[in-house]
Amino acid sequence: MGTLIIRRTLGFCIALALVVGGTPAFAATTKATPKPTVKVTAKPKVTKKAVVKKPVVKKKIVYTRKRVKVAPSPSAAWPPKGFLKNGEIYAKVPTSKELLGVLSANSKLSTQMKSCSKFACGAVQVASYPGCTWWEITANVSGPTSLTDATVISYGSLRTTVAATKAKQIVSVLLITTEPLKPKAVVGNIQITCYHSPRTESVPSTTYVSTYIAPTPEASPTPSPTTSS
Repeated sequence: MGTLIIRRTLGFCIALALVVGGTPAFAATTKATPKPTVKVTAKPKVTKKAVVKKPVVKKKIVYTRKRVKVAPSPSAAWPPKGFLKNGEIYAKVPTSKELLGVLSANSKLSTQMKSCSKFACGAVQVASYPGCTWWEITANVSGPTSLTDATVISYGSLRTTVAATKAKQIVSVLLITTEPLKPKAVVGNIQITCYHSPRTESVPSTTYVSTYIAPTPEASPTPSPTTSS
């Protein structure tokens, strides 16, 4: 395109000279020096990529519970230490400290124990080598005749039945009476029977029969009249 434009301009100048007239004097003309062309190399356009913000992903904290293996309770030593033995039956009257330990581990017995703040009570622990279909426990309640008379008399008799137990299972039994609590009252003469035959009555049960008769106060003697001479 650049060469084509230069030729057209030269032809236009010669035609103009002929129209004016005269013999044109042609002077030496220098060839047009083509202008140097400067190639401008376009710088490559640098396009910045749009920064896409990634959504912040919150890490989920998963709490895992550690499984704690609960070791099974050790089996009771057999024969049980401190128990009296009669054939296959083992029995023991627990001490106050032992009874407190039993009550703290047994809410049912702990609730029953509240009755012992008003009535005479006892306790016994029983077990059998082969187990029992049911138990029968009898006892007597005795104490002093009165606050002024230390003679021991019977207040009543108690009969308690207990449900079946497995072999070598130790059971704590509260012997709760309806005898009003009196100083030095004792639940003793405990007799225990382990049955292997099917039970013929509902268990557990408690029956107390009172035989206590409160002494009547002795009437003070009426002074006999005296006569003076």
